[in-house]
Amino acid sequence: MLPITKRKKRLICAGVLAAAVVGLAAGLDSRLTVPHYRLESEKLSGSVRVALITDLHCCNYGPGQRDLLDAVAAEAPDLVLLGGDIVDDDPSLPVEDAYTVVRALAEQYPTYYVTGNHEFWSGRVEKIRENMADCGAVVLAGNWEDVALNGQKLRICGVDDPAVGAAAWTEQLAEVGAAADGSRFTILVTHRPERVEEYIRYGFDLTVAGHAHGGQWRVPGLINGLLAPNQGLFPKYAGGRYDLGKQVMVVSRGLARESTRIPRLFNRPELVVLDLTSGEDG
Repeated sequence: MLPITKRKKRLICAGVLAAAVVGLAAGLDSRLTVPHYRLESEKLSGSVRVALITDLHCCNYGPGQRDLLDAVAAEAPDLVLLGGDIVDDDPSLPVEDAYTVVRALAEQYPTYYVTGNHEFWSGRVEKIRENMADCGAVVLAGNWEDVALNGQKLRICGVDDPAVGAAAWTEQLAEVGAAADGSRFTILVTHRPERVEEYIRYGFDLTVAGHAHGGQWRVPGLINGLLAPNQGLFPKYAGGRYDLGKQVMVVSRGLARESTRIPRLFNRPELVVLDLTSGEDG
């Protein structure tokens, strides 16, 4: 075997360093991504497109929040669901960035909101709910609303974050669970994915959640998430689609960027798009 010269060693080291820099840059990529999920149901005769937004945490998406708002507009949803932690509890973060998004969305689409834990931690949850309603969003907290979109009948149910209190949260879930009576396609909007065993006791066709931030660090193809609140290491419900018998849960990896103490790694923030369909439209 020929000896490795100093020049070759330097070239090898430079190559390894360059690869590491490129890999780190890819891992820290915080550009918005838009995953799509398709769900078929015999309760539908046509299609409805839903945009799911969670865990914005007052983060900045360009002047006037146009990066996020333009991404939503490009998907042309029929309905927008806000799955909690749109507002953060850190008073140093610009709360108007959150309300700018909600106001603009509610002007264009039916928009539904539930609280997250950070909104409770802020100590201003009642004011936040009031502000969301003033922006045009429908605030769901143990209640539901029936909507008709593209000739399809949907029931949108929502519960507060469990920070509302154990008894109140259980009561809210039971209230909306009773509304999942099979008469129409029913969606549960909630912040916490880890409570899935409680959700599947009821007849929701689709549950949407956030909170896990995608497990913060990922290794695509190997580790879906490293650490998530209330799930710990290697969370089962870090982000993505989970088929639960006749029910489906979709967990968004959320939109938090500069608000997180630890940067996201191979875990780009996301706007989730769900196409609900009869399955007969191709």
